[in-house]
Amino acid sequence: MASERPPAFALPPGSCDTHVHIWGPFDRFPLAEGAPYTPPERNKHDLLALHRRLGVERAVIVQTTVYKADNRAMLDAIADDPARYRGVALVDGTFGDAEYRTLHDGGVRGVRFGFLKHLGGVPDIALLNRTAARIAEMGWHLVLHLDAESLLAFEDLLRGLTLTAVVDHMGRVPAAEGPGHPAFRLVLDLLKRPNWWVKVSGAERISSAGPPFRDAIAFARRLVEAAPDRTLWGTDWPHPNVRWEPDEADLVDLLPEFGDATALQRVLVDNPARLYGFP
Repeated sequence: MASERPPAFALPPGSCDTHVHIWGPFDRFPLAEGAPYTPPERNKHDLLALHRRLGVERAVIVQTTVYKADNRAMLDAIADDPARYRGVALVDGTFGDAEYRTLHDGGVRGVRFGFLKHLGGVPDIALLNRTAARIAEMGWHLVLHLDAESLLAFEDLLRGLTLTAVVDHMGRVPAAEGPGHPAFRLVLDLLKRPNWWVKVSGAERISSAGPPFRDAIAFARRLVEAAPDRTLWGTDWPHPNVRWEPDEADLVDLLPEFGDATALQRVLVDNPARLYGFP
C-alpha cells in the first residue's frame, strides 16, 4: 500500500513518469461496457498528488482497457497542463482522420496494443498493422504490452515492425526466470534496432521476491545498458491487477541501481522529452 513518504532518491529536474493511468471520475467518465476489470477511481487530482510526493514534473497517461477506445478521461487530464502531460491511446477500427486529429491535438503521441490473455488476449493483428502505418505518418509510436509468452509467440511480427515501438514493463519476464530467459534475450535483441524502446517499469509485476522488488534490478540494469538513449521509466500507477501494490517511493528508490547519474538523466528526462516532444 502506498505511503505518504517522499522517496530517498531525488529525481532530476524535468523527470517524467511515462506510464500512469487515470480512472474517473466515474460520474463523468464511466467504465466501458464489458471492461475486463473494475478498478477503484483514481483521477487526475490523485495523480497530481502522487507526483508532488515523488518529485515528478512530467507524465505520460496511458489508456487502459477498462475504457477501451474512449480516451476522454485521459484527454481531460492532459488538457489541464498540456506542457507537462502526453498520452498513449487505445483505438479501434472506427478511427479516421478526425479522431486521430483530436487525439494529436489533445497531446497523444502513441497507440497501445495489449497481448495479455487476462486483458483480452491477442489484438486484431490487421488493425495493429493498419494503425502502425497510419501513426507512422504522424510521428507517433506503438506501445506494446507483452509478456514472456507473447513475446516469443509474436517474434516475427515484432521483428517486422519498422516504426518506433516501446515494450512495456521490461517485457514482463518473471524475475525468477533470470535475464537469460529467451523472451528477455529477444527484448535485448530488438533493442539493437534503432526503432525499439523499452520501459524499465513494472518492477512490482516481474518481482518474485516482493517489496521492495530488488530482484527486478538486474533486468532494468541490462536494459539501460543495452539502450541508454531508448529507455524510459514509469511507476505504472495505480498498478492494475498486481500481486503486490507497491509504495511508489520504493519504485523511485530502485532507480540508482538501474544506472549512474548520466544514464538516469537520459532515462528520466532526455529520452521522454525526445520521444514525447516535451518543451
